[in-house]
Amino acid sequence: MEDNTQNIKDNTKKQIIPGSFIKELLSGSMVSEKIILKNLGYVALIAFLTAVYIGNRFHAEKITREMTRLQREVKDLRAESLSTSADLMYISKQSEVFNMVREKGLNLEELKTPPYKLLVDKK
Repeated sequence: MEDNTQNIKDNTKKQIIPGSFIKELLSGSMVSEKIILKNLGYVALIAFLTAVYIGNRFHAEKITREMTRLQREVKDLRAESLSTSADLMYISKQSEVFNMVREKGLNLEELKTPPYKLLVDKK
């Protein structure tokens, strides 16, 4: 009979009181328990993997920002290249070359006869 009362007292002590988990967590007594200490390696591994995950995300965002900046720069350079090419095509027209020579005051004249080849016989 006495053993039964002792078992009942032990069972009532082992019952979980609502809110006791939060109290133990806040008081720090849960950290000192064997369950937490036994799983400390897993907790450390999860903390390490979380730090690696966060670092990887920051690195990926940095690469994405750099890629976006480079794409914008390539787009701007392509537009500048097309603009420069169009300007060069316009300036290299025969009529524009003639106007520029006249404006600069160079003593050059436009050919009235077509060019011809000189053939040299090698003997």
